[in-house]
Amino acid sequence: MSDEETVDEKELDLSSPEVVTKYKSAAEIANRALQLVVSECKPKAKIVDLCEKGDSFIREQSGNMYKNVKKKIERGVAFPTCVSVNNTVCHCSPLASDETVLEEGDIVKIDLGCHIDGFIAVVAHTHVLHGGPVTGRAADVVAAANTAAEVALRLVRPGRKNKDVTEAIQKVAAAYDCKIVEGVLSHQLKQFVIDGNKVVLSVSNPETRVDDAEFEENEVYAIDIVTSTGDGKPKLLDEKQTTVYKRAVDRNYHLKMKASRFIFSEISQKFPIMPFTARALEEKRARLGLVECVNHDLLQPYPVLHEKAGDLVAHIKFTVLLMPNGSDRITSHGLQELQPTKTIEDPEIKSWLALGIKSKKKGGGKKKKGKKVDKAEESTEAEPMDATSNGAASQE
Repeated sequence: MSDEETVDEKELDLSSPEVVTKYKSAAEIANRALQLVVSECKPKAKIVDLCEKGDSFIREQSGNMYKNVKKKIERGVAFPTCVSVNNTVCHCSPLASDETVLEEGDIVKIDLGCHIDGFIAVVAHTHVLHGGPVTGRAADVVAAANTAAEVALRLVRPGRKNKDVTEAIQKVAAAYDCKIVEGVLSHQLKQFVIDGNKVVLSVSNPETRVDDAEFEENEVYAIDIVTSTGDGKPKLLDEKQTTVYKRAVDRNYHLKMKASRFIFSEISQKFPIMPFTARALEEKRARLGLVECVNHDLLQPYPVLHEKAGDLVAHIKFTVLLMPNGSDRITSHGLQELQPTKTIEDPEIKSWLALGIKSKKKGGGKKKKGKKVDKAEESTEAEPMDATSNGAASQE
């Protein structure tokens, strides 16, 4: 560690081309893993099989990178594949024994992440199991999430404040007669840190407060948008559904049960920093041991939350690099054709969507480069999601 500690922290941000390359390599694997899982989302597909396919792909593809370097580079799953359906909000990554399958018409949220050397790329996408255009309230809730994501992409830029994004995404959701789901946080990403201190709140309320923060150049963010046709106040229905955890590195406790000590040792070896699924542990012992670990705050659980039955939930998450020449969204997936019942008429939302995501560098640059940036800026205006738009604007 001593060598790493002497490295100036600045070298480990986006000012280092090697760091940018690692983020983009992780993003490419995450995007392809998402593509694979979406292609396997069919009626009667088992949810646990889809989660396993996503995780296996990430492990295999990331394992092929940086094989021949002298110093061992950590790489692999940064967030286990979760497949959450209909009114289930997120974090559903069932155990191997779970028999739940997808059905025609399901609204499926896929959430996953990859890291290379601790540089993390995460992505979430919503796919409706339905042939032809998505219509009605299902289209509304997906369009709300996607348009809110497009607005967030344009407002997460150096000099802007986190609270600006919180207010804007709520306004977008309301335009589709939907709600932004409470309790979802967008975090700054750093090397080996999936939940950095700078946070964008989805909904501001008296119970949930975060420090005011300003976005800065060379930062990386995971922007996490969840929309609902319900009241946006999800509940934990059954703690046993929780299978995703993260080691709380700052907590220690002498565990009493042998099963707990065994499982905690396995976690510390295999998953010292990144979130993991209990499916990756020895299952019988895990069931016993995880409870004591959680009760003493050694593990942070990612609960499976639900809106009311009949409510529809959509999820879009992307990773964005705040580069000197503008925002670079490195994870995404094209949407199905949407025909929402609402259209964006609000001039403020339209003005946000019209913002470019590339910035013009002042002076000193080569003219040709400047022209390219201008073109990029013109081409990154997002269309509001209406009946004539399929929502693929600015998906790379």
